[in-house]
Amino acid sequence: MAFAGKSIVLTGASEGIGRALALSLARDRATLVLAARNAQRLESLAAECRALGATVHTVPADLTDRAACEALIATTLECCGALDVLVNNAGGTMWSRFDALSDLAIFEDLMRLNYYSNVWLTAAALPALKRSRGLLVAVASVAGLTGVPERTAYAASKHAVVGFFESLRIELAGSGVDVTIIAPDFVLSEIHRRAIGPDGKALGTSPLQRARIMTAEECARLTHRAMARRKRLLITSLRGRAGRVLKILAPRLIDRVALRAIRDRH
Repeated sequence: MAFAGKSIVLTGASEGIGRALALSLARDRATLVLAARNAQRLESLAAECRALGATVHTVPADLTDRAACEALIATTLECCGALDVLVNNAGGTMWSRFDALSDLAIFEDLMRLNYYSNVWLTAAALPALKRSRGLLVAVASVAGLTGVPERTAYAASKHAVVGFFESLRIELAGSGVDVTIIAPDFVLSEIHRRAIGPDGKALGTSPLQRARIMTAEECARLTHRAMARRKRLLITSLRGRAGRVLKILAPRLIDRVALRAIRDRH
């Protein structure tokens, strides 16, 4: 019950890791402010969270819009009076070789959703988090720690996320605000079905082998625990943790591991 009574903003809450994390935090009887684009899914999730003992507010929002990010934090402070935790989870992805892309707009689109939304939300939330000596959580990716083929735009945005929050952590030393970065490996989620392909359109089906990857529920469990411990960095897979070392000691080997993971879709 580490977050009992705590006010928590969770973006990208309507599905995948966000949905599973909302349900996990609801069991702590937290006060949840759930944000995503799909209002219907948010309300369905809110009902499940309330049944578990949470107080829940829903805010349908397109977080690629700076004003929407600022409004989400303003709404949270208005309805909750305080903010204890901001979980930056909303995101999108792509699956295509760079030289096969017909439209480079995906780079700007993913940077706005995966990176700039984090910056805008954090800027709006930081004064309140300083008052509560709260927690910033960034759901990044192992692709934010090392290169991943066919994910150039996604990896670039997640590298930006990791760099931003690691730098911000140093600036916030002594403020009471902690930063937890989550770096999942592949997770079973709708994000892969909506991934943008080389033609600029959503794939429609996930390219991953579902039986071989972590469930959103397991990722949420690990994330919840890392948040409670205010852990600096959580890498959810052994491959990801090994990659941190191999990137320094054997960079060509980690390149081959990343290539094989994409070819095997795991």
